[in-house]
Amino acid sequence: MKRRQALHALAGLGAGLVFGQARSAQALLPPAKKGRVVVVGGGWGGLSAAAHLRRALPARDIVLIERQPRFFSLPLSNAWLIDRVPDATLEHDYRQAAARHGYTFVQAEVQGIDRQTRHIETADGRLSYDWLVLSPGIAENLAPWVGGDADALTAIRQQFDGGFVGAAGVRQLKQRLHAFKGGDLLMTIPPAPYRCPPTPYERAIAIATWFRTHQIKGRLIVLDPGAGMAGFRDSFDRQLSDYVDFKPFQRIERVDPFKKVVVTDFDEFPFADAILAGPQQAGALIRLAGLDRRNDHGEPTGWADVDARTLQSVADEQVFVIGDAAGLVSPLFGHYPKTGHMAVHHGRIAAAAIAARVQGTAFDPPFPDSTCWVYDSFTPPEMVRIDASYRIRGDGALEQRIDQARENQPRGEEMAWAAGMFAEMFGE
Repeated sequence: MKRRQALHALAGLGAGLVFGQARSAQALLPPAKKGRVVVVGGGWGGLSAAAHLRRALPARDIVLIERQPRFFSLPLSNAWLIDRVPDATLEHDYRQAAARHGYTFVQAEVQGIDRQTRHIETADGRLSYDWLVLSPGIAENLAPWVGGDADALTAIRQQFDGGFVGAAGVRQLKQRLHAFKGGDLLMTIPPAPYRCPPTPYERAIAIATWFRTHQIKGRLIVLDPGAGMAGFRDSFDRQLSDYVDFKPFQRIERVDPFKKVVVTDFDEFPFADAILAGPQQAGALIRLAGLDRRNDHGEPTGWADVDARTLQSVADEQVFVIGDAAGLVSPLFGHYPKTGHMAVHHGRIAAAAIAARVQGTAFDPPFPDSTCWVYDSFTPPEMVRIDASYRIRGDGALEQRIDQARENQPRGEEMAWAAGMFAEMFGE
């Protein structure tokens, strides 16, 4: 079948269009006749935004750009590390999501954004937009740990990745964990704000459980810049004290990946292997697009400056930033929790806000919320549900409420939650 015939066949079936990296995005996607919304980033937030935009704006061209061909879920990945969750639960095909929802998927690397002309530059060509939703996730700033040494940075990422940024790091971590024979495995907790605050503590419990189950003569040394989360510290002491050595108030000053040593403001920690999760900031596209929030001294914070209710960029009314990349939203609590559930709600809100602007209707943004299921024991299984909700106080400030509930005999609640999220994102 010829290429033009194939594209017509897809359109006739009502499927989403899909394009790979080998062709020019501009050549494949000429200017849209009735306007185009482009979503950059195929994480939880980007997938949610694309799906809801397609439903809200059926006449518009909706495009999702993502550099990877397949989605991999970081939520649930700690259980996956120790073989409690199968690969098929975490991996999904972007092409199938596009076909089910009816938007266009372009696999491409975004290299820049020209907000004046409303064009996106990719490795394969240009793509115009009328509205833009950015969901670039996070990046790590490890340079201060190594004094800017490029070789040391490369060594950390290739050998000791913290598994916070993307699928490749988590897969590498699983391979290293399953090959680990013993000794000191060192893990760092990032300074706040960072992605999904309970995640590193749950990961520590997963790794210690793996050691105990497989009788590995190893010790997990956890370096935390703060005091840690009390419930997880209790689990370390109560169940896993033979495997976890928790070190609070350890600020990392230097990392030598070649000598395998981490230096803090209090001590030095040699290691056999390491999980080095560093300070986080918004993905690089936020800086490239000039959407950084500035602090009181005019310095970039590393996070996007957005309206707390609509997620619209303060710098550009045609741009929305959702998910983990969003910066300060309240003087009371700082950032929204950087969770998958929150990102899905951000996608809903941004899609509704854009639809209202396009259609010329009033928009009263709903408050987002977040639910996070985390294990504080894998054997026996015990979980904590963490809910975040929001309201506007009498003085106009955005207020956050956190509720926690224990489930000492879980019956698959976290999998049911994930299935609901995936159904929304992938149309499954």
